[in-house]
Amino acid sequence: MLILDWGTKWLVNTYITQMTEVIPIIPGFFNLRHDRNTGAAFGVLAGHRFLLILITIIALVFIFAYYLRFRESRWMQVSLGFLLGGAIGNFIDRLYLGEVIDFLQFGIASQGLFWPTFNVADISVCIGAGMLIVYLFRNRNQDQHT
Repeated sequence: MLILDWGTKWLVNTYITQMTEVIPIIPGFFNLRHDRNTGAAFGVLAGHRFLLILITIIALVFIFAYYLRFRESRWMQVSLGFLLGGAIGNFIDRLYLGEVIDFLQFGIASQGLFWPTFNVADISVCIGAGMLIVYLFRNRNQDQHT
């Protein structure tokens, strides 16, 4: 996921040079749009680069700790891999650019409703978090009996 994230961001940065330029892929529903985000998801903590870097470092420590605890579970390895790839992808952008490159935009153009623009790293984090939640719900009773 990290390589896919880097590659797609490089393509966007190279070929969609005008900020906020929109390239319709599915007209009225899905666009490529070169955006930059100084915050986290939905622009939360915008402009707080060092705080976001610190939060990411703490998250990486937790990911590695969980990996050590759940290294016998292939499901958790994959889940944590998605989380790790996404976290590092956006972390590198924040470190070197001071902001994250976003480019995937979905919405209903006729209504002027668009989901905030996001990237492959964001997708990776969501998949990993979803898998982690599924694992925890499936195994919640096992931990109570040990």
